[in-house]
Amino acid sequence: MADKPKNEFGENGATVPGKAMELDALEAWFVDEVLPLEDVLIQFLRRGGRSASEVEDLRQDLYEKICSAARGGIPHATRAFVFTAARNLLIDRARHEQIVSFNYVENLEELSLAIDDPAPDRIVIARQELRRLQSALEKIPARQRTAIVLRKVHGLSIREISQRMSVAERTVEEHLTHGIRALARILYRDALDLE
Repeated sequence: MADKPKNEFGENGATVPGKAMELDALEAWFVDEVLPLEDVLIQFLRRGGRSASEVEDLRQDLYEKICSAARGGIPHATRAFVFTAARNLLIDRARHEQIVSFNYVENLEELSLAIDDPAPDRIVIARQELRRLQSALEKIPARQRTAIVLRKVHGLSIREISQRMSVAERTVEEHLTHGIRALARILYRDALDLE
């Protein structure tokens, strides 16, 4: 008996109850969320001097891997999923080649930067923490606050801070010590109040 041709998702033409719905959802996800990333993926795959045919092969292999992996469950973070799959595909290709081009390593580092963007929930949490810290800083004496900001935010040395504040280095150290202790007490107390 002849095999039926496979469709774009690697499935035989015959449908299995329950599978048709899954394939429809997979296809809709692929069209709505993966295909819009194609231009960025092609630009990435072109780096390193790859030929047009090699880029096309990589793109097709990537789509096959993405669809195979998504059959187990459609990922929520499509961009990260797709770029991780692209990075892994390039790593696999680099491993199979005898000479590893420096361009591969360079491009992989750039791709990691693209997928390491913080998630929206992490951004919200970070902003809340910054507000808490700002509020705590406002509760400590001005000299201590100035010393802490110059040291921890601007990265100045004790000597530079003492020159800016027109005080002895020992005084700057005391401001930092007392200020950080005060911040810790305020932040720790606030954390306990939230529980």
